[in-house]
Amino acid sequence: MWYEGLLGLDYWQVAAVTLALTHVTIVCVTVYLHRHSAHRALTLHPAVAHFFRFWLWITTGMNTKEWTAIHRKHHAWVETPDDPHSPVVEGLGKVLWEGTELYRAAAKPETLEKYGKGTPDDWIERNLYTPHSVAGIVLLLGLNLVLFGAIGLTVWAIQMIWIPFFAAGVINGVCHHTGYRNFESPDASTNFGPFGIIIGGEELHNNHHTFPSSAKLSVKWFEVDAGWMWITLLRWLGLAQVKRLPPVVHRAPGKCEIDLDTIRAVINNRFHIMAQFAATVVAPLAAEERLGAKGAQSELLRRAKALLCRDDHRIDDKARAHRARLLAESQIMSLIYGYRLELAQLWENRTASKDELLQAMREWCRRAEASGIAALEEFSHRLRSYTLAPTAA
Repeated sequence: MWYEGLLGLDYWQVAAVTLALTHVTIVCVTVYLHRHSAHRALTLHPAVAHFFRFWLWITTGMNTKEWTAIHRKHHAWVETPDDPHSPVVEGLGKVLWEGTELYRAAAKPETLEKYGKGTPDDWIERNLYTPHSVAGIVLLLGLNLVLFGAIGLTVWAIQMIWIPFFAAGVINGVCHHTGYRNFESPDASTNFGPFGIIIGGEELHNNHHTFPSSAKLSVKWFEVDAGWMWITLLRWLGLAQVKRLPPVVHRAPGKCEIDLDTIRAVINNRFHIMAQFAATVVAPLAAEERLGAKGAQSELLRRAKALLCRDDHRIDDKARAHRARLLAESQIMSLIYGYRLELAQLWENRTASKDELLQAMREWCRRAEASGIAALEEFSHRLRSYTLAPTAA
């Protein structure tokens, strides 16, 4: 019958096909628009890139230059009034439910001109994809009705809301509000969950904001980045070339002298190193202190990792008051917090010379190893062994 469409699929088959189609759209967004176009983390074969452009035109009506420019502006002005879609500024509800409106408001000519450089500007882009963006989604509606019958309208509606809700809403909103953080990046980004499947790996948003130019968004062994799986396949087929990945902390066995290579490695891997400081120094020492603590002090020590290892602009006045009380009541927490601030100065002091940086790190390690705190001493020894590249076997 006509209302069953040419394919004559059962409802569960239509549901499966719909999920598959929306997944292809997600792959187009995360691999092509995000990692390839906005961040240049990988290059794609022209045929693959054009397929992604066509698919996005027909399923979303999105323009490569607009999306790229708005996302680049987001990174340039993250969590400020100039951020196109910050829940910190606009509120979570507005970004979650009105993300498309914020996207359209941000697509100003001056934004596209400043942040949209290097995006496609060929004949088909100028004459079809950009001026006739609505034609693609109308064409999709017709194809859905022909293939699936009357239920094709529902399939089309799901395709229309998939990206606005998950990308514009969940990623831009929830992933700057709720979730876990592997790294103390200077913004409010979070990883919504360790399994980046529904939104192609974009769920690992804190990882992305920490290493925005990386083609791979997962950094922990348990994290799943579906977009990276597709990139790996394209790479194996010779259709993609990865340009950048997250930095990896390398250690040279037996290395104990702090040199310029150590300085470069520490600065290059600063987010990893500060995460290690939180996990191997702050957390175990706070746990030891809690053994003899009670009541409010025990609660403060339970929260020590968050209070002491989060950048000052990332906590509110109430948390600052709790941190001040913790530092006043715990001598060892106050000492460790001081060491953390001094370590951060190594990459925050942009005017220091190489000799000054070397002297500062050597002095930091000398005092850490003489502190009598085993966790701090062990961290310092590990810091000395860092190098930019893996040593030869």
